[in-house]
Amino acid sequence: MSISIIGAGNVGMALGQAFTQRGQTVIYGVPEPAKYADAVATLGNNARVTTTQEAIAASDTVILAVPYAAVAAIAQSVPDWQGKVLIDATNPLAPGLSGLLVGTTTSGAEELAKLARGARVVKAFNTTGAENMADSRYPQGAPMMPVCGDDAQARQHAMMLATLIGFEAVDMGPLMAARYLEPFAMTWIHLAIKQGHGRRFAFAMLRRG
Repeated sequence: MSISIIGAGNVGMALGQAFTQRGQTVIYGVPEPAKYADAVATLGNNARVTTTQEAIAASDTVILAVPYAAVAAIAQSVPDWQGKVLIDATNPLAPGLSGLLVGTTTSGAEELAKLARGARVVKAFNTTGAENMADSRYPQGAPMMPVCGDDAQARQHAMMLATLIGFEAVDMGPLMAARYLEPFAMTWIHLAIKQGHGRRFAFAMLRRG
C-alpha cells in the first residue's frame, strides 16, 4: 500500500515519518518537488516526492495536509477522483489562529466533498499537533483520533491508518461530524498553544468498566 500526502509541511512530514517508520510507502505531492527533496530524503527509502498531480494519481489513499486556502484548487484539479479515499487533515483556520472560517452549518470537510468529484472524503488527523502525529507514544496510553466520513469503508480505512501509527481511532460516523472535529482542533490549539500546555498535549479516551 502506498499513501500519498499532499503537502510537506509540519503535519505532512510528521505523518510521513510515522507511516514510513511502520513500513508504509509515502509519496509526497508538492508544487516544487526539488524544494522538499532533502527533507523527504531524511525519511528513508520508503518516501519520495513528486508533483501534486503525480502523487494523487499514484495512490488510492490521499491525505490533504496543506493550508486550507489551497484545498479547493487541489480538489478541483482532478476531474474525477475515481473513488480514492481522500483524508482531510486540514482545518479552516482564521488568520492568527483566531477561530474558524467555516462552521456551525457546514465544515471544511463537507465543502471539500462538494468539490472533490468522485472522492470518498474522510476527516482525520486534524485534531492534534504534528508532534503527536510523528510520535503518539504516551505512558498513560494512546491519544484519541476521531474520524468521520460518509463512506463506511473509507472511514474504517482511515481508522486503520490512525491505529497503525499509535492512536486510538474513534468512529464519529458521517462527514457532518466534521462540524464538531474542526472546532475540537481549536480546543487543542487553545490549550496547547494559547494556554501554554505545549504541543505535546493530547486527548485520550477513558472508559469505566
